[in-house]
Amino acid sequence: MTISENLIQYNGAQNANIDYHDGQLRPVVGVHNYQILRANRSHPEQADHYGWTYNHAPMLAHWNGQFFLEYLSNPVSEHVAPGLTFLTVSEDGVNWEKPKVVFPAYLIPSGVYVNLEAPELPENSFAVMHQRMGFYVSPEDRLLVIGFYGICPHYKVHPNDGKGIGRVVREIYRDGSWGPIYFIRYNRHAGWNESNTHFPSYQTSSDSGFIEACEALLADKLVTMQWWEEDRSKDGFYTTSGGKAPSTYRLPDGRLVAVFKSSRASITSDDGKTWSKLYEVPTLIMAGAKIWGQQTADGRYALVYNPSPTGKFRWPLAVVVSEDGLNFDRMAVIHGDVSPMRYSGEYKDYGPQYIRGIEAGNQVPTGNEMWLTYSVNKEDIWVSRVPSPLNVAVDQTVQDTFSDMPLGSYVKGWNIYSCQWARVSIEPEPSTSIRSLRLQDKDPYEYAKAVRVFPESRKVHIECKLLAAQNDTGQLYLEVCDFKGTFPLRLIFDSDGWIKYQLGGQHPMIPYQQNTWYVVSLTIDCIKQSFELIIGDFRKSISFFAPVLSIERLVFRTGAIRKEPNLDSRLDTDDIPGADEQITEANYYLSYVNTSEHE
Repeated sequence: MTISENLIQYNGAQNANIDYHDGQLRPVVGVHNYQILRANRSHPEQADHYGWTYNHAPMLAHWNGQFFLEYLSNPVSEHVAPGLTFLTVSEDGVNWEKPKVVFPAYLIPSGVYVNLEAPELPENSFAVMHQRMGFYVSPEDRLLVIGFYGICPHYKVHPNDGKGIGRVVREIYRDGSWGPIYFIRYNRHAGWNESNTHFPSYQTSSDSGFIEACEALLADKLVTMQWWEEDRSKDGFYTTSGGKAPSTYRLPDGRLVAVFKSSRASITSDDGKTWSKLYEVPTLIMAGAKIWGQQTADGRYALVYNPSPTGKFRWPLAVVVSEDGLNFDRMAVIHGDVSPMRYSGEYKDYGPQYIRGIEAGNQVPTGNEMWLTYSVNKEDIWVSRVPSPLNVAVDQTVQDTFSDMPLGSYVKGWNIYSCQWARVSIEPEPSTSIRSLRLQDKDPYEYAKAVRVFPESRKVHIECKLLAAQNDTGQLYLEVCDFKGTFPLRLIFDSDGWIKYQLGGQHPMIPYQQNTWYVVSLTIDCIKQSFELIIGDFRKSISFFAPVLSIERLVFRTGAIRKEPNLDSRLDTDDIPGADEQITEANYYLSYVNTSEHE
């Protein structure tokens, strides 16, 4: 099979400036980012009941009307045992159950593991887990969850070196219960088999339907190609080798493209029986993390990855779009906020990373959205709900109230960044049943953020109605920005009870009272590089503190914008103090937002 070196390419005019967490890219309009696991060492009951702080490599499925998500976990560091795999379930993709251990810590039997290039394995050592795929739905509609037990005598010895134990499987039943754990494939070339492992072969199951599902999985070369990296067997089972973490999608002509870590790709014309050579795609600038490709509900194609040339600084999480699955452009950001790394650990890289979409079951479970999962800093687990088509601009002025939106965390038309302790949601207003947009924050190091894109303009009038439930704690930033995220104006409802504007420093204007509504009116003129602010009887004309030629986004955020970590940040971080403790809760409510063109 021959292949053009330019089969896949990125032809867009946008590139990420990784001096900024969002890459100075436009966001895909309407993306919702939800933190579903916030690691907590001191209070494990608030996280996973274990208190482990290395959480990474999530996988996502949708089946039987529910979302299923598995992820790897170790106590502190990557490649440092013991390791296990958690599973969590959600009805809506937003509210998730407490994680449960689906594959437990595995004690390595003595006398089998041999690695002349690694330190000697001590007695009573535990395995770590490492898998590139997590779920499979059989032709008979049975859901399997899969994991791999690898061995790391030292954190620099990786578990995907072909010397691990093997791959395990169990069934998830429709009532939510799980079947027994079996091995579906041993690393026989490394000495592992039925006689020296803790779980039996799937072939010993008394459930013939389960055996059939496992054999269907083993026969599916498009799925099992993801196993090669941990297995590395030369027994003929694999039709491709050398590519890490493949993601596949089908072209209009029936061919399948596989995209891999490290900017590599391959193609098959016979559904994975044979593959072209791996080739590099130099226009896909990628950090050392995963890439996800899929066809979206509107018939286009999307590649989601970190467009950063350095593997330690993996931001932003961006998407590029294609009409034909080969030529991509229109780079935009999906997740452009980087949390502080709260816990130290080996091989912990900054940023939203190791992206995966729905790999088994229905890819559009709740409409036309693309659902994604990833870790942030290899310690917290997130999901994103991405509308289709993937737009970066709107052409209608904003006339938003929230009274007709359902209670909860779906905010139509808005981009939201919602953490476990800093949430964005539709809630009743204080002392009334009328609904509003609430930003809640009790996190010492995070913020809640809600963004509304409006038509790009040089002159615009914006009006919104705000309430702070307190005036002695917390901060609410109100900002307007251009297409790169540059903020020419910033207002702050500050913790000292004053509304301030920024111009050089922060300047107090008027005091504000708790549980009191304020109508904020902004008339913005990018030609004059100034804006007029009206709040009640207060009126002031204020110069921009950063020059812009146009504006297109309104931002509400419960804290200052983050500029760290950055490209100069230390990689060997220490635990940061107080990360496991909540701070005094602050709540802010937004009743309406209107924009209009201004002459």
